[in-house]
Amino acid sequence: MQLPKFLENNPLVERLPTEVRTKVEAWMDNVNTVLTIENMGVLKSMGPSAMRGLFLQKGRHKTAEMRSNHSAHFNFSYPSDNGAMKALYEKAKRLQWNGSVDLDWSTPVDPFNPNVPLIGEGFVDWNLLSGFGIRFNEREQLDFLWRITTWMLSQFLHGEQGALMASAQVTEATPIFDGKYYGATQVMDEARHVEVFSRYLDSKLEHRYDINDNLFTIIDGLMTDSRWDMKFLGMQILVEGLALGAFGTLYKMTSEPLLKELLRLVIQDEARHVHFGLLALKPLYNGGLSEKERIEREDWAFEIVLLMRNRFLAHELYEEGFAHRMSRKEWNFFMDEMPGMSMFRRVMFKRLVPNLRAIGLLTPRILHRYEKVGLGDFIHLPATSEISDHDLSAA
Repeated sequence: MQLPKFLENNPLVERLPTEVRTKVEAWMDNVNTVLTIENMGVLKSMGPSAMRGLFLQKGRHKTAEMRSNHSAHFNFSYPSDNGAMKALYEKAKRLQWNGSVDLDWSTPVDPFNPNVPLIGEGFVDWNLLSGFGIRFNEREQLDFLWRITTWMLSQFLHGEQGALMASAQVTEATPIFDGKYYGATQVMDEARHVEVFSRYLDSKLEHRYDINDNLFTIIDGLMTDSRWDMKFLGMQILVEGLALGAFGTLYKMTSEPLLKELLRLVIQDEARHVHFGLLALKPLYNGGLSEKERIEREDWAFEIVLLMRNRFLAHELYEEGFAHRMSRKEWNFFMDEMPGMSMFRRVMFKRLVPNLRAIGLLTPRILHRYEKVGLGDFIHLPATSEISDHDLSAA
């Protein structure tokens, strides 16, 4: 990842008081985030969401309103119009689970027990951190691992609430009637995910972080877009693809039994959600839209992929305990090079990029741009619908 140019070699900023410097660096960092969007059409469509998320930081308020503007699609003939979606609906009904009953909430969770780590020791390169003059003893290392795990789970929670709202919109907006049946099960899934992540954070880790500004920006953009297929593309393919990568990485690295079982159950739901998006969008993006409309989706997806790759840097942790010890530029570098985050990004794109190919948004026109940013290795891997639940959990 290229570090923001505004943050490089700026002695004036470095001499500011910590609180002021942190705000200035954050503002400049966000400006650079927006400027990385090369496509002007995408920049125009995402601009209002970026303003609300990155600069006004609406996600740091306790509540946020997002004005949605889409048509609800009714069909009073109640057709059976998509056999694959009907089969997915039947599968979803069979695999419903109850977070209050099917998870053992009596399991004790001690984030500071080195024998049952929340996340693997290899997640963080402590030598890299010491290069910035920060050296942690064993207790401080466990504290940092607790915080980074809590931050990740907090973002899972916020993302699942976004998925809850978006799946409700998709259910009413999709013209595919069997898609409405399936969509209703996803709304239930997402409500359950919000429930279990919230309960785990509150009762076991006893801490929660605000939604990441970049995640808020993406969710805001999806919720306020009037086109039903863009909600599918953004939530079912991109955000759920991000979730599959993140859940799979943490599932592989955690030794905490309650969290591991929680993630296993959530992963099997998320795989269905992505499959839903593949079924809905593949025919649409292969002849159901004009070429201009399809290219617009192709460009939008690429820009969101870049935003996901570059911007989930846990600045909430930085502001909480590191702003007085290192610059934002140094923190960005540390997070970018962290082994666990590198694994997370790799698994995320291992899940996400093949799905874009499967629905027809990786044409030769855009393919070289993915290759240019280092994502070419993922293009020909299996799509989510071709992978078993067990292999998804194995990351």
